[in-house]
Amino acid sequence: MRYFVYRVIIIPAIISAYLSAAQSVEEIKAIFPGEQAVVRSHTVHYTIKLKDGQPQAESDEVQELMYLSDNAGSFMSRYSFYHSGFHQVKEYEAYTISPSGKKITVKDFKTSQSVSNSVFYDDMKQTSFDFPSITPGAVGHLEYTTVHTNPRLLSPHYFSRYVPVINGELKITFPKDMSVKYMIRGNYKEKVQFTSENRKGETTYSFKVANLPKELNYPDAPDNSYYSLHVIFYIENYRDGSQTVSYMANLDDLYKLEWSFVKDINKSISPELKNITDSIVRGISSNEEKARRIYKWVQKNIKYVAFEEGMEGFIPREANLVCNRRFGDCKDMSSILTVMLNQAGVPAYYTWIGSRALPYDYTEVPLPITDNHMITTIKLDTGYVFLDGTDSHCVFGAPSGHIQGKQALVGMNEKEFKIIRVPELDKEKNQLTDTTYLDLTDKGITGSVSVNMTGYYAMDMHSMMSYTNEKDREKYMRGYFNRGSNKFKLNKYEIGETDNPNTFRLTGQFELQDYGKKIADEWYLNLNLFKFYEHGEIDYPKRNTPIEHDYKNKTKYVTILNIPEGYKVSYLPESRSFRNDVWGFDITYEQKKNQVVMTQTFENNHLLLQPDKFQAWNKVLENLFPLYRETISLSKK
Repeated sequence: MRYFVYRVIIIPAIISAYLSAAQSVEEIKAIFPGEQAVVRSHTVHYTIKLKDGQPQAESDEVQELMYLSDNAGSFMSRYSFYHSGFHQVKEYEAYTISPSGKKITVKDFKTSQSVSNSVFYDDMKQTSFDFPSITPGAVGHLEYTTVHTNPRLLSPHYFSRYVPVINGELKITFPKDMSVKYMIRGNYKEKVQFTSENRKGETTYSFKVANLPKELNYPDAPDNSYYSLHVIFYIENYRDGSQTVSYMANLDDLYKLEWSFVKDINKSISPELKNITDSIVRGISSNEEKARRIYKWVQKNIKYVAFEEGMEGFIPREANLVCNRRFGDCKDMSSILTVMLNQAGVPAYYTWIGSRALPYDYTEVPLPITDNHMITTIKLDTGYVFLDGTDSHCVFGAPSGHIQGKQALVGMNEKEFKIIRVPELDKEKNQLTDTTYLDLTDKGITGSVSVNMTGYYAMDMHSMMSYTNEKDREKYMRGYFNRGSNKFKLNKYEIGETDNPNTFRLTGQFELQDYGKKIADEWYLNLNLFKFYEHGEIDYPKRNTPIEHDYKNKTKYVTILNIPEGYKVSYLPESRSFRNDVWGFDITYEQKKNQVVMTQTFENNHLLLQPDKFQAWNKVLENLFPLYRETISLSKK
């Protein structure tokens, strides 16, 4: 028998009774003071059945948003739901229930393309609308039914929202001869109440939460899948007659699915692609050098364009077509790289991987949700190297920044695969050294700057230079060179040679009026032209979401003051440093002949800083900030 979630019957008297039975606005405000709105109820019921020996899945969803303030409607009336070719919305309805129980139906729905963080699922669509007649106590009601055309691709269910959730429930009903597994991830796992019920040949899992706090939004947090409370669920196996069918039970099942997307492509190489490949590696015997040259050719000549719809989100296009078009998505880049490398005699393999936007490992979550990207892996005498054709400025041998530390599913052949952890680029390889030379003038200071970068710093700068026009680049550079105060004026800048993608150099000249003080025959000057991390303390213990860094790094900021003729140093601050097991700094002052040199050094050895490290992080800042007030003084000889 088909199961439907409970839906509000559209009879005013019954609606009024329903509202009075629920928590009032005042009761909810007492639980969550200061909130503009809450999710009063969010229920989703998945029904999984077998038809012709294959699982089929459908879900019914009901969301109710209660508005608590007079101005909530001005910025929270807009609402959306998402769907795609694999998750097809069959029917939907939305309306507002006024505090008196009146129903005001939504009539204007707009559907548009939505950009998702998955490289595989970009046929995602967003249907948006506005709840009408929003007043305190009004409830926005949305319900829809979704057909999930491929149950291997079921998405996790998220309880957490950016407003508090009063009641949330996920139900999964499936036949008794089917095994469904689940995992609970994110913060507040202790709030989930799980029950299992067997009835009339079916099993129903129920996951309930109540009074779930809202998620706090931090711009430096990773994707919400790292911390949002969610349930991952999947069909492990099922009985079809007397046979047990393994569906998504393990990595073998996942690999069978992934390999099915590539098994029928690239059966031959076109004369054009073969000639290009042969010409690139002609006279080269080293596999590493062959790979370097092919990778560089693809980076330079094949433009990355993300576009997928339906099964195109999973099946790479033929390398011959990609070569002819000169553009492709991540899977297409993997396709042409793999074909060209193998043609040149370099062992190369299709590789599936999750970007750092996803927190899952294949060995823990052997499901399609664990990857959203595709690259190529090659095997050299020195080991495996990961090539991401979508990053046109990534240095050969270094993984693209957004796959550092992730597990890669490397397809060796139809039957064999390997799980290999992508390395994280060491902080010593990502260095930035910024040196400022200062001269005192009657109006302030003048100076010059030299910046040298390596690793991801250099790659990012090469990328910025490639994808910005001259006007935007000029604006960016003025902000990049800025130091000292808002009176900083960049007079000119120059970019060094750009042939080496692993290095980048910038130089500039500037003036900074009214910086430093001269009182009688004394000069007072604060050499801390940068006050890094100021006002950047982590909101501990309130914050419970990690902090994401683009890459591990070492930065050094050197300020060199030329001592004016006839002056001497009368006060030089002490050198200080502070370190703990999370991070630290060094600030040194020294006089070298007629110059004062201040050096600030910082190191970051974390891609993801977890909340249990926040207190130690803040401790470093407590020791750093007072040092920013230090000044040097110069006096007449």
